[in-house]
Amino acid sequence: MSTFLDINVPGEWLQRARASDPVAQRSIYAALARPVYTLLRRLVLRPAVAEELLQEVFLEVLRNLGAYTGAGSFAGWVRSIAVSKALMHLRSPWHARLLPGDCQGAITAHAAPPGEGVDWGSDLERALNELPDVSRSIVWLHDVEGYTHAEIARLYERTASFSKSQLARAHAALRDALEPKFGDPECTFASKN
Repeated sequence: MSTFLDINVPGEWLQRARASDPVAQRSIYAALARPVYTLLRRLVLRPAVAEELLQEVFLEVLRNLGAYTGAGSFAGWVRSIAVSKALMHLRSPWHARLLPGDCQGAITAHAAPPGEGVDWGSDLERALNELPDVSRSIVWLHDVEGYTHAEIARLYERTASFSKSQLARAHAALRDALEPKFGDPECTFASKN
């Protein structure tokens, strides 16, 4: 599960940021920018889009600090805004018109040459990047961020079965992409509910 929710933003920073203290606002940004960007980058792939969404997320966070009630972690609240922004982008007509080759800047890692060992990170990253947007985002939200199928279903305005079937297909695609390279039948992706 992601350590995103382990980030502690002191209540004093929030109070000062609500009063438009720029030092407190920068402190909040500094504490959360990297994990928010990483999450956005995994969901949307294109670095320029992730950077733009990062700015949008923090503009929304700073504009709506008064809406944060203290229920749950502040980082979790920011994460939910980031996920919402990324999914809105993925559903946008502009994004749908992009051709697969238009994703300049997407991570394009290559498998290790035969006999030189396996680079799990590069191969897994390449395999994840080859998944369709919805499948990749569901894998990331479920397997890394710890979202449940019910939570993912709400984000996509679908059923939990939609999330489960997308995750199962994505795991199968990842298995197909990785097993020929590694030849290890013990290497499987377990699905959790």
